[in-house]
Amino acid sequence: MSWVILVLSGILEAVWATALGKSEGFTRLWPSIIFAVGLVASMGGLSWAMRDISIGTAYAVWVGIGVALTVGYAMITGAEPFSIVRLLLLLGLVGCVVGLKLAGHD
Repeated sequence: MSWVILVLSGILEAVWATALGKSEGFTRLWPSIIFAVGLVASMGGLSWAMRDISIGTAYAVWVGIGVALTVGYAMITGAEPFSIVRLLLLLGLVGCVVGLKLAGHD
Protein backbone atom coordinates (compact mmCIF):
# COMPACT_ATOMS: atom_id res chain seq x y z
CA MET A 1 0.00 0.00 0.00
CA SER A 2 2.91 2.35 0.69
CA TRP A 3 3.99 2.19 -2.95
CA VAL A 4 0.50 3.10 -4.14
CA ILE A 5 0.43 6.09 -1.78
CA LEU A 6 3.92 7.10 -2.93
CA VAL A 7 2.94 7.01 -6.61
CA LEU A 8 -0.23 9.02 -5.92
CA SER A 9 1.86 11.53 -3.95
CA GLY A 10 4.24 11.83 -6.90
CA ILE A 11 1.30 12.55 -9.17
CA LEU A 12 0.11 15.20 -6.73
CA GLU A 13 3.59 16.72 -6.80
CA ALA A 14 3.12 17.34 -10.52
CA VAL A 15 -0.30 18.84 -9.78
CA TRP A 16 0.99 21.31 -7.22
CA ALA A 17 4.07 22.22 -9.26
CA THR A 18 1.92 22.96 -12.30
CA ALA A 19 -0.59 24.91 -10.20
CA LEU A 20 2.25 26.93 -8.68
CA GLY A 21 3.34 28.00 -12.15
CA LYS A 22 -0.22 28.92 -13.09
CA SER A 23 -0.81 30.87 -9.85
CA GLU A 24 1.25 33.80 -11.19
CA GLY A 25 2.87 34.51 -7.83
CA PHE A 26 -0.26 33.52 -5.90
CA THR A 27 -2.31 36.24 -7.59
CA ARG A 28 -4.78 33.76 -9.13
CA LEU A 29 -7.17 32.17 -6.63
CA TRP A 30 -7.91 28.67 -7.97
CA PRO A 31 -4.37 27.73 -9.00
CA SER A 32 -3.21 28.96 -5.58
CA ILE A 33 -5.81 26.82 -3.80
CA ILE A 34 -4.95 23.78 -5.95
CA PHE A 35 -1.28 24.37 -5.15
CA ALA A 36 -1.88 24.47 -1.38
CA VAL A 37 -4.17 21.43 -1.28
CA GLY A 38 -1.93 19.45 -3.64
CA LEU A 39 1.19 20.33 -1.65
CA VAL A 40 -0.27 19.27 1.67
CA ALA A 41 -1.68 16.03 0.25
CA SER A 42 1.52 15.22 -1.63
CA MET A 43 3.77 15.81 1.37
CA GLY A 44 1.40 13.91 3.63
CA GLY A 45 1.42 10.93 1.30
CA LEU A 46 5.21 11.04 1.00
CA SER A 47 5.51 11.12 4.78
CA TRP A 48 3.09 8.21 5.15
CA ALA A 49 4.90 6.13 2.53
CA MET A 50 8.24 6.69 4.25
CA ARG A 51 7.04 4.65 7.20
CA ASP A 52 7.68 1.55 5.06
CA ILE A 53 9.98 2.78 2.26
CA SER A 54 13.47 4.11 2.91
CA ILE A 55 13.80 7.87 2.70
CA GLY A 56 16.27 7.85 -0.20
CA THR A 57 14.18 5.56 -2.36
CA ALA A 58 10.87 7.22 -1.45
CA TYR A 59 12.16 10.72 -2.13
CA ALA A 60 13.81 9.76 -5.42
CA VAL A 61 10.66 8.02 -6.65
CA TRP A 62 8.43 10.90 -5.52
CA VAL A 63 10.57 13.53 -7.22
CA GLY A 64 11.07 11.40 -10.34
CA ILE A 65 7.36 10.92 -10.84
CA GLY A 66 6.67 14.59 -10.19
CA VAL A 67 9.37 15.79 -12.58
CA ALA A 68 8.44 13.40 -15.37
CA LEU A 69 4.75 14.29 -15.21
CA THR A 70 5.33 18.03 -14.82
CA VAL A 71 7.70 18.24 -17.78
CA GLY A 72 5.59 15.82 -19.83
CA TYR A 73 2.47 17.91 -19.24
CA ALA A 74 4.34 21.10 -20.09
CA MET A 75 5.58 19.59 -23.35
CA ILE A 76 2.10 18.33 -24.29
CA THR A 77 0.52 21.74 -23.63
CA GLY A 78 3.31 23.61 -25.43
CA ALA A 79 4.61 25.40 -22.33
CA GLU A 80 7.95 23.58 -22.79
CA PRO A 81 9.56 22.70 -26.09
CA PHE A 82 9.28 19.09 -27.22
CA SER A 83 12.19 17.13 -28.60
CA ILE A 84 13.05 13.47 -28.94
CA VAL A 85 16.09 14.00 -26.71
CA ARG A 86 13.92 15.45 -23.92
CA LEU A 87 11.46 12.58 -24.29
CA LEU A 88 14.25 10.01 -24.11
CA LEU A 89 15.69 11.68 -21.03
CA LEU A 90 12.28 11.61 -19.33
CA LEU A 91 11.88 7.94 -20.22
CA GLY A 92 15.33 7.31 -18.76
CA LEU A 93 14.25 9.05 -15.56
CA VAL A 94 11.14 6.88 -15.37
CA GLY A 95 13.32 3.82 -15.97
CA CYS A 96 15.54 4.81 -13.07
CA VAL A 97 12.52 5.25 -10.78
CA VAL A 98 11.25 1.79 -11.73
CA GLY A 99 14.76 0.43 -11.20
CA LEU A 100 14.83 1.80 -7.65
CA LYS A 101 11.63 -0.09 -6.91
CA LEU A 102 12.90 -3.31 -8.44
CA ALA A 103 16.37 -3.16 -6.92
CA GLY A 104 15.27 -2.05 -3.45
CA HIS A 105 14.78 -4.22 -0.43
CA ASP A 106 11.84 -2.26 0.99
